[in-house]
Amino acid sequence: MISTAAAPDPIRLEIFKHLFASIPDEMGAILRRSSYSPNIKERRDFSCALFDAAGEMVAQAAHIPVHLGAMPLSVRACIETHNFAPGDAVLLNDPYRGGTHLPDMTIVSPVFIPEGDTLLGFVASRAHHADVGGQAPGSMSLATEIYQEGLIVPPVKLLEAGKMNVDLLRLILANVRTPAEREGDLRAQLAANHRGVQRLQALVDPVGRAPLFTWMAELIGYAERATRTQIANLPEGRYAAEDVLDDDGVDPSPVLLQVAVEIQGDHAVVDFAGSSAQRRGGVNAVYAITVSAVMYVFRSLIGAEVPFNSGCLRPITIHAPAGSVLNAEPPAAVAAGNVETSQRIVDVLLRALSSAAPGRIPAASQGTMNNVTIGGYHPETGEPYTYYETIAGGAGGHPRRAGASAIHTHMTNTLNTPVEALEFTYPLRVQRYAIRRGSGGAGRQPGGDGVIREIELLAPATVSLLTDRRRSAPYGLDGGESGSPGR
Repeated sequence: MISTAAAPDPIRLEIFKHLFASIPDEMGAILRRSSYSPNIKERRDFSCALFDAAGEMVAQAAHIPVHLGAMPLSVRACIETHNFAPGDAVLLNDPYRGGTHLPDMTIVSPVFIPEGDTLLGFVASRAHHADVGGQAPGSMSLATEIYQEGLIVPPVKLLEAGKMNVDLLRLILANVRTPAEREGDLRAQLAANHRGVQRLQALVDPVGRAPLFTWMAELIGYAERATRTQIANLPEGRYAAEDVLDDDGVDPSPVLLQVAVEIQGDHAVVDFAGSSAQRRGGVNAVYAITVSAVMYVFRSLIGAEVPFNSGCLRPITIHAPAGSVLNAEPPAAVAAGNVETSQRIVDVLLRALSSAAPGRIPAASQGTMNNVTIGGYHPETGEPYTYYETIAGGAGGHPRRAGASAIHTHMTNTLNTPVEALEFTYPLRVQRYAIRRGSGGAGRQPGGDGVIREIELLAPATVSLLTDRRRSAPYGLDGGESGSPGR
């Protein structure tokens, strides 16, 4: 039995940090290896995390920031709507209940003491499914309300006492273009969650249930203290900035993002008042996205190897006006809020903090995930297919180093789809994949260059592009030039 002291022992704290983090790490390995779609298997567009019994995030794998910061709200929605028992698993993708956008399917599983009814916590996996229905293949097309973007799944039990809800699964698969792939990916998420449940349960005998609860709380407290220390090291005051998205895809006028950060001792107030009202097009971010982006920025400022968990958010108050583009209300379309607006929340928040933390903040990165979706029917099999990918770009130059080229930045942490995997799976051919030299913006520490990706369609298909920074270039800081707009 490992005992705990009244004051956290730093050595044991480090041991438990790695013990808990190893659970979502292993879940991620299971999910990647057992998934069907290249988007999950090759690009690793998924995330896994561990939560305590109250739904507070304890540990996460080094997966996708925009998934992970929002995931506690999904777990909370599941807790509010369901009574859990051993063997249950709740599925959801509803952005207005802690989701991000509809392609991101989340499965939440409770973890109970073996052979008992004491709840230890939860494990959760979130993965981007290449199609969840909607008006165009890939479920990421231009829409003016969420119903056009795909199937909305509120928190519902996919597993109950270990038994699959077959009728629910049939309903989901009847509303997507690639049912076999979707079922395979959902079952891969269930397998990942099952391993997470096993691994947390396996800690009960050697550690003890009470110490497990104690060290979960200690890790959350540790992250909170580290965040408070970091905020307290910033000069007190008010720091403001603004940025714009090019448009919402429907109305050509820019979408304004405004933020004011008030540093008050070891507490920060982040206020997005003045940002545009929610728009007809899908650039609207739900509150979970805004929380996720703010959490990412402040965690990035810490620098040290501190757990990325719910404690990072405790010293921060976030104000995002209801009905704004950063706290949209139903039935607003939200597909781009997760992938585009999240990136720009980071940009505008870093720009504001550059005055509070000079010498530590990079210039703007690509500011878009460059979403490409292609779908149609494979000419060899006649079966439908959907391809989804985000295209890398350049990282902003940092006061101490140049920005990296051809890399996924900030709220995305995915990889590219290898050319071989893409051409093997889909009726597509990559004609060119190269660095777009000179596009990063000149400076003492220049910005990273973007990417050129040319894809030939070998059969008729529907193509959707969901991108930004085509008119508003990524900004430079401290005299550095702006980067080139995308095209």
